[in-house]
Amino acid sequence: MSQVLIVIVDDEEPVRDATKSLVRSLGYHASTFGSADDFLKSEQVNDTSCLITDVQMPGLSGLDLQDHLIARGHCIPIIFMTVYPNDSMRARAMKAGAFAS
Repeated sequence: MSQVLIVIVDDEEPVRDATKSLVRSLGYHASTFGSADDFLKSEQVNDTSCLITDVQMPGLSGLDLQDHLIARGHCIPIIFMTVYPNDSMRARAMKAGAFAS
């Protein structure tokens, strides 16, 4: 049986570290990446059970990351984080299959 792997992608190291600590405290394995590109190039894409990503990052945004994963046939549940939410971001994520509660 494979273990659940939660991946955190955020350009800010303190956010990555805090989120990783939270995920591990809940009993899950966690891995972090400083950019969407680094994650996409990694072997962990295929092993990821859930992705937690910042929406706004240099290079590929969290929404761009979602698009790339979908285009490659990966159906990974994604939790988006942002300090600056707006309706266009929300609409783009939802159009690609996200939902909000």
